Amino acid sequence: MATLDHSPLPRIPRSKQNDYEESIVIDRRELCEKIAGRPLPHLSGQPVPLESARNKVENLIGYAQVPVGIAGPMIVHTTKGRREIYIPMATTEGALVASHSRGMRLLNCGGGARSRVIREGYTQNPILVYANAEEAMKGAETVRNIFDELAEIVSQSTTHGRLVSAEPQVLGRRLVLALVFTTGDAIGSNMGAKAAERCSAHIAEKTLAMERFVHGQDVEKRANSRALVEGRGRSTVCDVTIPRDDLEKMTRTTPEQMRSILNSYLVGFAHLGTHNWTVQAANGLAAVLTACGQDIAYVTECATGFLDLEVTKAGDLYASIYLPSLLIGTVGGGCDQGTAAECLDILGVRGEGGSNTFAEILAATVLAGDLSILAAFSTHEFTEAHERLGKNRPQ
Repeated sequence: MATLDHSPLPRIPRSKQNDYEESIVIDRRELCEKIAGRPLPHLSGQPVPLESARNKVENLIGYAQVPVGIAGPMIVHTTKGRREIYIPMATTEGALVASHSRGMRLLNCGGGARSRVIREGYTQNPILVYANAEEAMKGAETVRNIFDELAEIVSQSTTHGRLVSAEPQVLGRRLVLALVFTTGDAIGSNMGAKAAERCSAHIAEKTLAMERFVHGQDVEKRANSRALVEGRGRSTVCDVTIPRDDLEKMTRTTPEQMRSILNSYLVGFAHLGTHNWTVQAANGLAAVLTACGQDIAYVTECATGFLDLEVTKAGDLYASIYLPSLLIGTVGGGCDQGTAAECLDILGVRGEGGSNTFAEILAATVLAGDLSILAAFSTHEFTEAHERLGKNRPQ
């Protein structure tokens, strides 16, 4: 298991001479096998059967290979308790894993990050079109009165999902439905689309809508205000207080400098009009989602969120991250085979009951990455680190 409540995890094996030689890579993989509690043959290069790609891709020619590294260890206090874990990250961006590892050490200095899922709900937003605004308003009133009918329709189309709300919004002669589902431990995109199809058809029949479009107001896989304000998937908050001495020793910066640089970033974010008020959430999320067999296109929504820093009365650094739209799963899709299953096992979250913990781990990973890169920006060490560890490093 990846959860070790009593014995701290060892440092990641490293070699100062050649960190890419076979023996040191094997040492790291053996460490991960011990944590996962099973062999990890696919991470070592063993191919999965071609047949396992059925229903996941068309015109199959093979499998992409992306290097996978591990960051950490990182302490996270999740809803299910304290976890000390390594984070698998698939990336070709040199310095990314090292940067997140440094941020994770910062979190550990504060006793570990505290992370919680505070909301669950996968949304679909079909649109129905009427002859005029008055008819659309009548349609909205009908929707408000038939929630039980819609919930029954959803229950007949899925064994794991359920409808938790159906909110109509009139836009001229069009009616936007905000259908919110719980989806168990899956992302729920297929389930949600199927349920939205049936619900919108039922409403269209009862209200004599002229047209209906299941993906009408399509928030799927795009940055959007709904994802930022309302949340989608799993909404997660994570925070930590890092002692001043540890921050200064590890990053050569201060809580005041960290808060100051974020203030400037916030001005830039406001001017940009972005939905992503973090520093590099997409970087860490894309790396972990790729490693763990997630639908990587959801990173556009997942990276939506806020970073907040404050200097405490004691002079320490308080840091928090809010990610309202984590669209991830630990069952179905690409979760149950190959390197994805192995990486989820390293995290100890694969299967039923793992998605909320996975979301909480992701939030801590993003917080670690943001703290590390902000410190590098603050001390003007970012470019040097990329030159030393990244793609420009001499061969």
